[in-house]
Amino acid sequence: MSLVVAVGAGVGIGAGQPFFHRGRGRRVRLLKTRAALVESRPRIVPAAVTVRDDNNSSSSSNSDNSQLIYRKGLDRAKDIQAEARAMARAANATVYSPQLLALKYNSRPIKVLRRTLQILIALGSFGLKLAIDQRNGVLDQNKRLRATELRRIFTRLGPTFVKLGQGLSTRPDICPPEYLEELSELQDALPTFPDEEAFACIERELGLSLDSIYSSISPQPIAAASLGQVYKAQLKYSGQIVAVKVQRPGIEEAIGLDFYLIRGLGFLVNKYVDIISSDVVALIDEFASRVYQELNYVQEGQNARRFKKLYADKEEVLVPDIFWDYTSGKVLTMDWVDGVKLNEQAAIEKQGLKVLDLVNTGIQCSLRQLLEYGYFHADPHPGNLLATPDGKLAFLDFGMMSETPEVARSAIIGHVVHMVNRDYEAMARDYYALDFLSRDVDVSPIVPALRNFFDDALNSTVSELNFKTIVDGLGAVLYQYPFNVPAYYALILRSLTVLEGLALYADPNFKVLAASYPYFAKRLLTDPNPYLRDALIELLFKDEKWNRLENLLVQGRKDRDFSAKDALQPVLKLLLGPDGEELRKLVIKEAVRVNEAFVLGTVIDTYNSIPDPMRTLMFNGNATGPLMMSDTERESMIGLRDQVLRIWALLQSSENFDPAILQPILQVLQQPEARSLGGRVIGGITQRLAARLLQQVLRVPTTASGTNL
Repeated sequence: MSLVVAVGAGVGIGAGQPFFHRGRGRRVRLLKTRAALVESRPRIVPAAVTVRDDNNSSSSSNSDNSQLIYRKGLDRAKDIQAEARAMARAANATVYSPQLLALKYNSRPIKVLRRTLQILIALGSFGLKLAIDQRNGVLDQNKRLRATELRRIFTRLGPTFVKLGQGLSTRPDICPPEYLEELSELQDALPTFPDEEAFACIERELGLSLDSIYSSISPQPIAAASLGQVYKAQLKYSGQIVAVKVQRPGIEEAIGLDFYLIRGLGFLVNKYVDIISSDVVALIDEFASRVYQELNYVQEGQNARRFKKLYADKEEVLVPDIFWDYTSGKVLTMDWVDGVKLNEQAAIEKQGLKVLDLVNTGIQCSLRQLLEYGYFHADPHPGNLLATPDGKLAFLDFGMMSETPEVARSAIIGHVVHMVNRDYEAMARDYYALDFLSRDVDVSPIVPALRNFFDDALNSTVSELNFKTIVDGLGAVLYQYPFNVPAYYALILRSLTVLEGLALYADPNFKVLAASYPYFAKRLLTDPNPYLRDALIELLFKDEKWNRLENLLVQGRKDRDFSAKDALQPVLKLLLGPDGEELRKLVIKEAVRVNEAFVLGTVIDTYNSIPDPMRTLMFNGNATGPLMMSDTERESMIGLRDQVLRIWALLQSSENFDPAILQPILQVLQQPEARSLGGRVIGGITQRLAARLLQQVLRVPTTASGTNL
């Protein structure tokens, strides 16, 4: 197994760089580098190859498979036992409890006052300097100086403010470049704590001496994060190179006091700030509970294992393996892999990689996290996302995770599609499923507010929309109406805005919606979820239905996992099911219209293929030949036919298209309900063409509405 390193200069670890060996009473210089870490896949040791007799090859293969399954089962059992021992070591890990924090700090007013003054003085003095700079006309000139000061202030104020700075470092739409560069150093260039304390913590937590665990360990940390610092080591029992993350001493006390103060501020906001309708205290509690989970490294290891199981099936994604025998509540051991932080564009391009390709991988993985399984990485800042030399995206730091409720996953997909198609009534109803509004709230007044904002925003194409525009627009609506934003939604916004912020480093014109809409279109076309199925039906059977279907297919095919076999299957099942009568009426009407377009289009094409002299003799040069049609109606018929043909071509050109996918449809059509449907369609076509023929005979001008079925 190997471990990823995000080197400050963007250069991977080489064989000649310094590292330190720790033996009994001596240290030998071997290798040294600054890094952040992530996992790679375990090395596979090839089995010995033997020549077998053909007659015995099958039985030998079965025996080998059985032994392989047995060994995997044995390894899994050992892993579970090791994890159980790690959990026992972390049994006393601290959990977030606002009641316990209040009980603790209500009786310590002097300590609370001292910390409050420390924060107010630090941030207040910085704000005063900015005001003076602006007054003296040197605000731009002093940007670099002030950015450095702000980074140092956040560092002095401790882990809570370091996390705030980490979030700001990914937002070029909020912070000037000078601030982005300075705050990005908070990712892995924080002050370290004494190595002796770290080594003592490892021995205390694991109950073993360093010499019995490692054959070598770096004497100084490779990187320092907000909650701990990382060492590079080699396991004594296996020789594997690992990263060892050790928690900062006293971190629980520092974070606890800050959240006690921030929570008190949240109560004041809830009470006196009317423009914020969300429960600020609930949002603070949600964030605080996530941070406290980060303090339990066994929980982080379990998060990493779950994340790997769900998302590392994609070859372009790497997730760490955890060494449970060397993990506890305050010590985490995982693999080591070379890599570069995602915001170091020059270093990534030097390896022949493209930042936007990696960001797109991150977006697709994040969409799966948010909308398929609902389990997502809530802290994807640049220090937690690495580009490996072979072009993979490595995730690390699984302390802050969150989950999207199942109902909300479908509602988010529907909401985005409704927004793109300007279906504001459906957008407003989505807020029920998203749990933004209770069912007794009338959403009709919200529709004009959505229309006023998004009509302007959507005058651009989907590819020109950015996520911040959407968030700002929704935020303006949220402030005006009785919305209650769930805590999970705030973490989703944070996750997606961070990814868009990373993309903006490489391309200021990057739009996260354009990169993610193919996924939404694919899910809407293929997902059997009743909410999405109903949203698709509602979308397709409104005005410009064929334009909408064609657009969905064009966008859906851009998703690498799009399957033509699955497209529209949920609608077909409902169409032929016992609850599909209303849908069948719509389909019959549309099927008649399409068939008429094909028949009449063929007649027009045939007429146009006749030489001009014969056409003049036969029909006096009439553009539609024997058909009595206006130019508008003729163009509409030809346009509809051509659009249906384009849609069929889109399905045919899908990577995994196979005409055999129609076989289940043909089988379904043998059912009585389907035969009845087919009969109604044929009857409608016959009736429509008969009416058309009668019009031609009597030379009665056709009406725009046509025959009603």
